[in-house]
Amino acid sequence: MDMLATTTVRREPSDVYDFWHDFANLPRFMTHLDSVVETGPNATHWTATAPFGQVVEWDAETTEDVPGSSIAWRSVGESLVPNQGKVWFVPAPGGQGTEVHVVLAYHLPGGAIGKAAAKYFGEEPHQQLDDDLRRFKQVMETGEVVRSDGAPWGKRARHEFPQRAAQPLSADERAEVFAS
Repeated sequence: MDMLATTTVRREPSDVYDFWHDFANLPRFMTHLDSVVETGPNATHWTATAPFGQVVEWDAETTEDVPGSSIAWRSVGESLVPNQGKVWFVPAPGGQGTEVHVVLAYHLPGGAIGKAAAKYFGEEPHQQLDDDLRRFKQVMETGEVVRSDGAPWGKRARHEFPQRAAQPLSADERAEVFAS
C-alpha cells in the first residue's frame, strides 16, 4: 500500500527537519507508534500498536539523510509490517513555513481482508497518515496536540473514539438532515 500526504507547517525547514530527525519525537504525533529507539548508526527499533491491540515491532535503517531537506528509511529483517518511506521538508511559497511531504509504503498483514478489517475498525491507513500530519503540524506550531474535551486522553481515547474516514451521507441520511 502506497500513501502520500502533505501539510504546511509555519516553521523553518531546519526546525521541522530537526524535530522529525529526533525519532523519539515521532510517537508524540503518530498515535499508533509507541516508541522509536536508536540502536546504532542509521539504525532504529520501532514499536507500534496495531488493530485489536496487537503490538508490532520492527527494525529500520535510515537510507537517506539530507540535513534540513529529507529523511528516508526502510524496515530491515523480519517484520510483520514491512515498510519504507521518505519525508521531504520544502520551503513553502512566500516564506510561509515548510511543506512536509511524506510517502509511505507498507504491506498490511492479511492482504485485502486485513485492509478491510482495519478500515472497518477505524484504522484506515490513509486517514491515519493525514491525521498524524495534522497532529505534527499542531506539535510544531503550538508545542502540543490540541485535544477536545471529548477526547482529552490522547492515545487512550482512540479506543473510545475511533477515527473513521469521512463518508458521504446516504440518500436517506441527506433527506433526514434537510427535512429537519
